[in-house]
Amino acid sequence: MDLPERIRKCRVIVNKNVFQASHESNHERGESTSTSTLVERARQGDDEAFGELVRQYHERVYHVAFRFVRNVDEANDLAQQAWVRAWKRLDSFQGKSGFFTWMYRVVSTVCLDHLRWRKRKAEQQLLDDVEFHPDAEARLSASARSQPDQDLERKEIRQRFREGLEKLSPEHRIALMMREVDGLSYNEIAKVMNCRRGTVMSRIFYARKNLQGMMKDLQ
Repeated sequence: MDLPERIRKCRVIVNKNVFQASHESNHERGESTSTSTLVERARQGDDEAFGELVRQYHERVYHVAFRFVRNVDEANDLAQQAWVRAWKRLDSFQGKSGFFTWMYRVVSTVCLDHLRWRKRKAEQQLLDDVEFHPDAEARLSASARSQPDQDLERKEIRQRFREGLEKLSPEHRIALMMREVDGLSYNEIAKVMNCRRGTVMSRIFYARKNLQGMMKDLQ
């Protein structure tokens, strides 16, 4: 079986088991004592074993993806991409950490790649708008002025915070989210992002400092 056909087959397995998982109990499963056995069987081409891994962990994988992109459809797509990548790289899982810890790194990498692509696309679109619509900035300013002033209460603070997050680079935003939302240690974040601990600390410091600066006038 050639690689494209194997990937297509993997997508079928993922879709089937994601559907089954969504119709099972909402009880969150912990690390299964049979995970290592399932991984080993999946490495040997056992579709049912890989499907069981998907059923056990897909909900958690999806929630990780959603925290990155804050969009249901994108999170679903990225979670499925993560499973395909995991299937292709099962041999790299050595069992030194829990399977979900390894899977967390896989889905985080997929999401970071997507966010970088989305940022490049947005930048290109902005350049295109400026090139073909020289008056775009003036029209944008006029539109902003026409909007009613908003009350600087909790709603605006939350909105400003979300906007601030979007202005951070994917690396800085994700490092901050892993620390503040997921509660990961600096060492764990470094493993996920494949960088040094000092780099993680620097990114989180930078992210916090910039968010504080962007929200300074609301304090």
